[in-house]
Amino acid sequence: MRVEFSPPDITEAEVQAVADALRSGWITTGPRVARFEQELASWCGTSRVACLSSATAALECALHLLGIGPGDEVITSAYTYTASASVICHVGATPVLVDTAPGSYEMDYEALAAHVSTRTKAVIPVDVGGVMCDYGALFAALDAVRGRFAPTSGTLQEAFDRVVVIADGAHSFGASCQGRPSGAVADLTAFSFHAVKNLTTAEGGALTWRTRAGSGAADGATGAGGPVPADDFDSDELYHQVRLLALHGQDKDALAKSRQGAWEYDVLAPLYKCNMTDIAAALGLAQLERYPALLARRRTILKQYRESLPQDTLELLPHYTEKGTSSGHLCLTRLTGRDEAFRNRFIERMAAREVACNVHYKPLPLLTAYRRLGFDIRDFPHAFAQYANEVTLPLHTALTDAQVAYVVASVEASYRECVRSGV
Repeated sequence: MRVEFSPPDITEAEVQAVADALRSGWITTGPRVARFEQELASWCGTSRVACLSSATAALECALHLLGIGPGDEVITSAYTYTASASVICHVGATPVLVDTAPGSYEMDYEALAAHVSTRTKAVIPVDVGGVMCDYGALFAALDAVRGRFAPTSGTLQEAFDRVVVIADGAHSFGASCQGRPSGAVADLTAFSFHAVKNLTTAEGGALTWRTRAGSGAADGATGAGGPVPADDFDSDELYHQVRLLALHGQDKDALAKSRQGAWEYDVLAPLYKCNMTDIAAALGLAQLERYPALLARRRTILKQYRESLPQDTLELLPHYTEKGTSSGHLCLTRLTGRDEAFRNRFIERMAAREVACNVHYKPLPLLTAYRRLGFDIRDFPHAFAQYANEVTLPLHTALTDAQVAYVVASVEASYRECVRSGV
């Protein structure tokens, strides 16, 4: 039996939605993108969502919106994919990496304060596997050092009285933390709709931001999302700025220009091109209609894994706890007490049984690009320990119960073979 790692779950509904978009004559950014943005905002409990070409583009736009650039520092986790850190380099700022807490996929919030300087403008926490970070601990850590925050004059940073939190929520659309949905907890949140994500537009992403005082939230509100900044900002204007960033700085998109006699436009700045198309949004809208069922199926599969896999030799990332509900994106699993060689051999044995596995993630200091920036994995021992015996099992909504049972049997057999071989 062959088990793929993470194929897209595409039904006739998605095919028909894309076909309808193609036949409509409107295939670039248009009415379907606008509707997708509205429905995503409803899911997140936020006032606006801006759809873009990727989560990477969303993160970079967030940094541009905040006026972050050369001379500034942005903190992120050492345990993440390159996109969380590469965008910091794209805007000319300096990435600062924080080790994970021992035995955790999340950055060490107790160690975070030592990395915050007067040059620190933002933190990019990562919702690994669909489990939202402990934002309460994160905001508390930043609140303790708010005196170090020196916002750049004339930028959106002045709307905050502490370092800004930009969540890498590439995995967490549909998750919640203490009853608050991903997108409504961090100051800004970037989502991914890449082909392997729970909800896909083939390629795509979105940026949203937390509702502010004066626009739906109570003044001085606190909680898992931290204190609401004293100064409000105009959510509609922020959305307009994202559209400028995504469409060359042009003050009208193609839909607006298509109206009779409305061809005239201006370019306000030489900006970027990272908009979402209506074809992609059509796919996303069809997926969004199915999303509650997709989330439920992921939860069922994770329950089957947790109840069937041996808990004495495997440590599965908890997805559903008193603190929150995951989007169930990845089944991150640690081979307890084992090392890299054992893990790698285990993946090979699983592949021999036609079960595709993966590793999430190689810590950034192990990658050439970040070694060249001066990062050394020896400075991040907890991230390395977390990675060394991690293996990600197949988890997607096309999995049948029979395939889940086969994965479980393959895990047990592959593990025994690795032990016998003395790896």
